[in-house]
Amino acid sequence: MSVRRLAEVQPESFAFTPENEAWGDAIIKKYPEGRQASAVISLLWRAQKQNDYWLPRPAIEAVANKLGMPYIRVLEIATFYTMFNLAPVGKFFVQLCGTTPCLLRGSDAIKAVLKKRIGEPGQVTPDGLFSWTEVECLGACCNAPMVQINDDYYEDLTPENFAKLLDDLAAGNPVRVGSQTGRVSSEPAGDLTSLASFYGADGHSGPFSAKAAQDEAPAEPAAKPKRATRAGAKRTEAVVSEEANAASEAQDDAPPAAPSPTDSKPS
Repeated sequence: MSVRRLAEVQPESFAFTPENEAWGDAIIKKYPEGRQASAVISLLWRAQKQNDYWLPRPAIEAVANKLGMPYIRVLEIATFYTMFNLAPVGKFFVQLCGTTPCLLRGSDAIKAVLKKRIGEPGQVTPDGLFSWTEVECLGACCNAPMVQINDDYYEDLTPENFAKLLDDLAAGNPVRVGSQTGRVSSEPAGDLTSLASFYGADGHSGPFSAKAAQDEAPAEPAAKPKRATRAGAKRTEAVVSEEANAASEAQDDAPPAAPSPTDSKPS
């Protein structure tokens, strides 16, 4: 690993904006008392973003003061992790992945575009818009080759679409984040060769799409018969008993029937 040193030219001071100061306080509160140093990387990253994506000495010292840490401890962290830029970078800081998967997919051609458009790694263009560096794996191997520009990934690059991407950034035009060929996530480049019925013929519908939900919506369940409860059964028994008693009383109160002629005929 190469030696990383702070830039020779440094600003006189650094102070978090009120918004970032409040953000830092909220991050620190996530850690137990006495463990505030655990927030050091988060605060250094916030300071770098505030300072046009590079970390000057006054920012490192401001983070150390906020966390109650010795300056040298925070400096050790800032100079160890390559995610922290110790010198000014362009407005659009390009990190090119040159690890094996990207190399096999043509990262050298993307590097050639960067050298032609920007210059050597670490060099900032005269207009201050671009600078670049080569980094190790950025974890988007399925969509190689790719770069990270500031906070965003740009994948499925070719020399042509990458050159256009840089032109659009320089001109302030809207750009597409992610795949530059339009594929979604890490789906195969081209038509699906397996699981086509599961994901849909277009490769984008998926089992949770609106169409799939409409096609597979279950029919309305039939109303279930009401289940008799013990209290309901007792009420039913009481009603039946009352009706039976009423019928019996009505029979007792009825006048005796008249004797038929055959009843009085002697045998």
